[in-house]
Amino acid sequence: MPAAWVESIGLIAGFIGIVAWVPQIRRVWIDEKEEGISLPTFIAVTISLSLWLVYGIIINSIAMIVSNILTLGFITAITLGVYRIRSRPS
Repeated sequence: MPAAWVESIGLIAGFIGIVAWVPQIRRVWIDEKEEGISLPTFIAVTISLSLWLVYGIIINSIAMIVSNILTLGFITAITLGVYRIRSRPS
């Protein structure tokens, strides 16, 4: 299978993976609800994505690099939103 075709599949998969986080961002930043969001899980996801990013850099995969950087940005936004909500005085 040609490398460009394989990379295209990776870009599509990465795009779907990124879009999957949009409802969480909306819930935290627009609805200002953080119930059910586990920060330890987000830490584990962040570590996993960071390792996938390093792997993508090592194998020089644009799809892995771009999708993991963008997803890490989304995870960071969600985590900051949760901290913002939880740090408010009750």
